[in-house]
Amino acid sequence: MPGIIHASGGWKGGNGGPWGQGPRNTGGSGAPPDLEELLRRSQDRLRRVLPGGGGGNLSPVSIIAIVALVIVFAAYFFFTFRVQPNEQGVVLRFGAYERNAQPGLNFRLPYPIETVYTPTVTNLNKVTIGQVQDDSGTTGRDIPEESLMLTGDENIVDIDFAVFWVINNAADYLFNMENPDGTVKAVAESAMREVIGRSNIAAVLTQARQITETDVQKLIQDTLNKFGAGVLVTQVQLLKVDPPAEVIASFRDVQAARADQERIQNEAQTYANRVVPEARGQASQITAAANAYRDRVIAEAKGGADRFDKVYESYAAAPDVTRRRMYLETLEQVFSGMDKVILDEKSTSTGVIPYLPLDALTRAPAAGGGQ
Repeated sequence: MPGIIHASGGWKGGNGGPWGQGPRNTGGSGAPPDLEELLRRSQDRLRRVLPGGGGGNLSPVSIIAIVALVIVFAAYFFFTFRVQPNEQGVVLRFGAYERNAQPGLNFRLPYPIETVYTPTVTNLNKVTIGQVQDDSGTTGRDIPEESLMLTGDENIVDIDFAVFWVINNAADYLFNMENPDGTVKAVAESAMREVIGRSNIAAVLTQARQITETDVQKLIQDTLNKFGAGVLVTQVQLLKVDPPAEVIASFRDVQAARADQERIQNEAQTYANRVVPEARGQASQITAAANAYRDRVIAEAKGGADRFDKVYESYAAAPDVTRRRMYLETLEQVFSGMDKVILDEKSTSTGVIPYLPLDALTRAPAAGGGQ
């Protein structure tokens, strides 16, 4: 913020401001009222309200009251100014920036020593790039020279967007920019072209819209801060992001093919997530069964070997007894599960020896109970 307002920009007209910037709200910076006329009118009004008014000479008390009233009026009109809650006051002294004034009643030196500007700083301003909008915000005519941009993968994209901004430093806003709307619009278009120029068209058209808005807002704000514009960018909103109208049908086909590709990939991944765990479970089951079979066979083999060793030790100690016991055990295993008929070769009759079939007797009650 320069301390002195240079004459290089000039003042435009009788009410113009420095650098060609006319005052948006002079806030009492015009020509002062006629002092003699003000005194005459005040004296006439005072005569009407004082006792015995309507003529005659005034008493010393009346003259003192008139003088005091004139001083109060002069102090109010010449030495004070009011800043509204939605405004910010900027005080110039002999054309040079002096100070900011906060909302409320403020003191100043009379014109032309000090001049006051009171721009509104709470209004949300909007600049649209790529299309013309009316006052109601209805979308109007498209502007291709603003909206057509080149992406990082050498494709053309048609982008319309809006920039919302407010004044955050009234002094910088008044004297560092001659055309605020035009400056913000030019900076916004340049920032959007830079961000799109390093992005791929697929990302810009799909999932990168919010990232693009954030990057463009930051770049606009940084550039305006370098200019000392006194502007705060509150939001960048993408209104339309499409391929050029001549190739939009082809781009839609490409997007549909990509969507089908992603869908098929997701289905394949879902099938893999279902089949692979099942296959791993079956493999683990087969491995566990094989390990169990291996352990069982090894244990049985070891048990058989130990039993053979015990039999051999018994055979070595008493061969005849052991041989006979082995013979009887073998016969028991062979004949235990079959029907037996005992023959006596020495018998003179049929040779069949009758015996009580105990096993049949034990099976009969069980069969009868089942019926």
